[in-house]
Amino acid sequence: MQRRPDVTFTQLRYFVEAANFSSMTKAADELLVAQSAVSSAISQLEHQIGTQLFIRQRSRGLVLTAAGEEMLRDTRSVLAHLGEVLDAARGHEDNVRGTVRLACFVTLTPFILPTLISDLRDQHPDLEVEVVETQAEAVRAALRNGTAELALTYDLALGEDMETETLGVARPHVVLPPDHRLAGHDAIALADLEGEPMVLLDLPSSRDYFLAMLSGSGVTPMVRYRSASYETVRGLVARGHGFSILNQRPAEGRTYDGGRVATLPIADDVPGLPVVLARLKGVRSTARARAVAERARAVFAKQARTAG
Repeated sequence: MQRRPDVTFTQLRYFVEAANFSSMTKAADELLVAQSAVSSAISQLEHQIGTQLFIRQRSRGLVLTAAGEEMLRDTRSVLAHLGEVLDAARGHEDNVRGTVRLACFVTLTPFILPTLISDLRDQHPDLEVEVVETQAEAVRAALRNGTAELALTYDLALGEDMETETLGVARPHVVLPPDHRLAGHDAIALADLEGEPMVLLDLPSSRDYFLAMLSGSGVTPMVRYRSASYETVRGLVARGHGFSILNQRPAEGRTYDGGRVATLPIADDVPGLPVVLARLKGVRSTARARAVAERARAVFAKQARTAG
């Protein structure tokens, strides 16, 4: 039988930090050790497992190899579960503590995260949540490379390697300037927007969803402005530059610069966006991730009761 390499906890910690910073020097600063200690530990690790984990590039610093990316994901999982084992040994098995990394879709974050973080602080004061706000493609990448253990996102082409749990559905609505000819209606048919200028929320996957919705209703949108900022879109609409379609609705109709928008339900049978908790299939969930999932379910359940 081939002997397994004698890998140490320190080597794995140093490897993860070097990958986080793409630099052994910055990893050493974070770990409060000498740079030579990090370099030596990683070199020994590569020698012991017989695989190169990093490509050293002068211009880009450390770049993970394919084997390094796979090992990074698995190592983060191992270290997370080791922390739980140690907590249980110290008699803290019922006390969720430590750090969990949560990826959030950028336009969803301001509507969910403040309440979620507050609830978690009350329920689990020793739990620290590190949030990565990003777009759909980067959410997938964060789960696949282990940067995030859990994601709160829209179900936008996440991929077959993801396990998802639907928390709710965000229904789309039309956003209009307050003096628009259709602003006083109870609901609006998308066909009524034919020929109107549009302000498009221009994020990967999101833009495809909005444009497909319009084309499915026979509308060819005249996109006048595009923005990756949810609030910029609302601000442009408020100033009369076109209509938009969004899924999240602020409690107030006022925009950052003092304008106002009118929001109308869509009369057409158009698909909403499922809001999901996502994780990589086959990765065991930690108690920290389960605590986040539990509170996220509670937040959405409360919002559903309020809306009803």
